[in-house]
Amino acid sequence: MSTTQTNKIEILKSATSKINEVDFEHLSFGAVFTDHMFECDFKNGEWQKPVIKPYAPFLLDPSSRVFHYGQAIFEGMKAYKDTNDAVWLFRPDENYKRFNKSAVRMAMPEVSEDIFMNGLNQLLQLDESWIKKGNGNAMYIRPFMIATGHGVIANPSDDYKFMIILSPVTSYYSGEVKVLIAEHYSRAANGGIGAAKAAGNYAAQFYPTTLANEAGFQQVIWTDDATHTKLEEAGTMNVFFRINDTLLTAPVSERILDGVTRKTLIELAKSENIAVDVRPVLVSELVEAAKNGSLKEIFGAGTAAVVSPISGFSYQDVYYDLPKIEKPVAIQLKDKLTNIQNKLEEDTFGWTVKV
Repeated sequence: MSTTQTNKIEILKSATSKINEVDFEHLSFGAVFTDHMFECDFKNGEWQKPVIKPYAPFLLDPSSRVFHYGQAIFEGMKAYKDTNDAVWLFRPDENYKRFNKSAVRMAMPEVSEDIFMNGLNQLLQLDESWIKKGNGNAMYIRPFMIATGHGVIANPSDDYKFMIILSPVTSYYSGEVKVLIAEHYSRAANGGIGAAKAAGNYAAQFYPTTLANEAGFQQVIWTDDATHTKLEEAGTMNVFFRINDTLLTAPVSERILDGVTRKTLIELAKSENIAVDVRPVLVSELVEAAKNGSLKEIFGAGTAAVVSPISGFSYQDVYYDLPKIEKPVAIQLKDKLTNIQNKLEEDTFGWTVKV
């Protein structure tokens, strides 16, 4: 293992690489990780010297606050390699800003742009050979922060660990997706942490999603906590509804995550002269649209799958099939977005950033 220092980051290179052991044609999403990881600790009120080192487990005290009080946040990003072998990030500034927004909400320290961006860029450069070319191939990036301070007193931690790990991925395909509209469980509540990418948000979804799976559905469309009449998110994604020729999606709020893919699709749709209406969407109007035939599409939007078309939904034990459409808006927007991300189409929006 060799040691170098670049722009204040200590780099400990792995003596050997795992890359030849990886079947890049048959990757399970988020299951394989590259040779290195980025790590920076927060102690004594300030961030310490960052390091990039071989990917490996690390030790934590059993009383670390992350285990007892759930101070844990993360982001999901991707990097892409174009036909000329250049590596590109997609709107990384949006992920950086949202990461710190989550940190503030969870009483955790904000990460400086230098640590976040410089660390990410150097990590990607070091493990650049793991990023494969081709539309659908990408490097999934997981920045995260956990509370590492000791003690089981119910206070925010004094110490934290910020890390970035990388996972090569291929096209994410989940098959036909049928969803159940939530009538009792909620993803988030006003005044809560729904707008933060806090680990606990996702843990709380697992049980109602498991119940939906057992009933034959792949995901849940979450409704508001107060009345269960407003449609909010689909599984771990933002959600869009196409009624006639207009795309509807709920506005971001304390309950709804400000998704980077969501805001990108809204801008892309407008640029393609597709009508978009950002407003509360009622369960009752979705059911009525399904009955009268004006509901054309439902799709989720997020970093992992980019766009995930939904084939039908169930509400109050009644299932509604969506029509088969020759040229879905969901696929039109997905193709446009992935072409920009992979530099197959001009980025007139200035979203892509070279590593």
